[in-house]
Amino acid sequence: MARGDQTKVHFKGKDEDFIIFIDDVKTANDWKTDKSKPLAQVVSAFKVFVTHKAPLLWKILFHRKLTGYPRHGAQGNLDTASTATLENEFGTSVVEDVIKTIIEKGTIQETEPSNKQFASKNDNMGSRIAH
Repeated sequence: MARGDQTKVHFKGKDEDFIIFIDDVKTANDWKTDKSKPLAQVVSAFKVFVTHKAPLLWKILFHRKLTGYPRHGAQGNLDTASTATLENEFGTSVVEDVIKTIIEKGTIQETEPSNKQFASKNDNMGSRIAH
């Protein structure tokens, strides 16, 4: 994987959206057909991330399913998924088993950074440039 590239797998759960990072699409697809390959060769890290669907205050105030609250999908702030969240969604808190399920049932999303070497926004800064 080249520097700056990110390949992630997004799994839309009942209550949360789950994200894992993988090394590349080909390796993940190969693992789907041949599960004898070590999972360590597929994933970037043995961590499962979650994009919170709704703030805790929303859940407390409305005491109901969060049908009207928008999801972040594969975007937004990522937090490490708690053991309870994994248990509620996948029936297990074993990270390896959860990662396998996410790779099998999730959507692979590959992003590439722009080709710009520098992210300069305003090269002409007038008198602020030292001469």
